[in-house]
Amino acid sequence: MAPRLPSGCWRHTQQSPTSLFFLLGRNSLLSPQSLVPRTAKRGVKYGWSTLPSRSKPFRFNQVTAGLPAPTTGPAAALKRRENTTPVRTGVLAIKKGMTAFMGRTGARIPCTVLQMDEVQIVANKTRDKNGYWAVQVGLGNRRPANVGAPLLGYYEAKGIPPKKHLAEFYVRNQSGLLPPGVKLLPDWFYVGQRVDVRSNSRGMGFAGGMKRHGFKGQGKSHGNSLNHRTIGTTGPSQGGGSRVHPGKKMPGRMGNERVTVQNLPILMIDNELGIIVVKGCVAGPKGCVVKVQDAVKKAPPPPEFLETTKRLLEERFPDAEEKLEVARKRHLELKEARRQGRIEEIMASGLFEAPPQVELTA
Repeated sequence: MAPRLPSGCWRHTQQSPTSLFFLLGRNSLLSPQSLVPRTAKRGVKYGWSTLPSRSKPFRFNQVTAGLPAPTTGPAAALKRRENTTPVRTGVLAIKKGMTAFMGRTGARIPCTVLQMDEVQIVANKTRDKNGYWAVQVGLGNRRPANVGAPLLGYYEAKGIPPKKHLAEFYVRNQSGLLPPGVKLLPDWFYVGQRVDVRSNSRGMGFAGGMKRHGFKGQGKSHGNSLNHRTIGTTGPSQGGGSRVHPGKKMPGRMGNERVTVQNLPILMIDNELGIIVVKGCVAGPKGCVVKVQDAVKKAPPPPEFLETTKRLLEERFPDAEEKLEVARKRHLELKEARRQGRIEEIMASGLFEAPPQVELTA
């Protein structure tokens, strides 16, 4: 074994990178580059791509190519989503089940029955305060004893009872906002209109590969034992390395996912029963909450129909704004009474003045 050289012998090579070349000789096969360890540029560790590295990843999509200057901020985001945002709000409904309609030619048309139960406007989200336009809608009623104090004050300031379910619907601009307290009926839509229905699918729990992804399974004979419904290997070593790739279809929890069924036509509406009948199936079990809104991929309802629905709301609830203002003032009074400890006296005497008694004469 060759003796180890002292470190002082290599001191002069640190000042000049080419001095080692002259030290070893001009005709020597060694060079400074041969002493540097070779680093692989391609392979599993560095990726399989043979394309050259992009030194200017932002050289595309520039203003000089004739494209508009990129913009950022809430206004630009709302502008980009303008065409895919509905003009007005949607409604909440409960899936009651499926039935069938008989068409004029005798064809059997499967349909789903959705029921609206005390659907009211709870609040509005504005661009100045929240950064976007949206309407908060409530479904059903809930016992006040099962609602927390902060949420009770939230409903008290709006003059409406506590709701069982809440949801937000994005609208395109300020014209889609509605006053809180207004009730929406099935005639918010019309027969023949296309709507998008969103709900959560049925939860099936932990499922295997055959049920969850439709795998074929393995053979029943030829030496197979107790592996008839298993998925087989999960980490092949050919090309990708001995590992499990992300997104591999494997057994796991199935269902309970948000599913949107688009462009369902409305077959029937009934204000007395509060039902909307749509063609086709809707994800979820019976009794689940669904969101119904104007179809995004179709043209919005005609302007004449939008004006008609607004006029009906004004006729049914002419004093919605006044009631909201009265509820807000009353909420501030009750809030101050709670702070002072006088809420029990007010509750004992009644929140509102009793109407005058009218004597009935024979």
